[in-house]
Amino acid sequence: MEYHVQMGQARIDIEAIEQQLLALDPAGMVDLDLMSGRLRISTLAPRPDVAGVLAAAGHPVGLRDIELQPSVCCGGCSG
Repeated sequence: MEYHVQMGQARIDIEAIEQQLLALDPAGMVDLDLMSGRLRISTLAPRPDVAGVLAAAGHPVGLRDIELQPSVCCGGCSG
């Protein structure tokens, strides 16, 4: 699943978020879209767990700020 998170903070510690995410989901990925200020998170974790990851990394946000994106999966990777 891919989530977009609107971050209202000036400085975002991507490394701390990535460490917390990888502890939860070793295949998870996170990056920051500098143009929109939106954090992109790809993970199998549900929204409440993503909120927990962000809070543990020092970036608490509300569940409403974590937007699940429509799937772009074509199914080709999994057989």
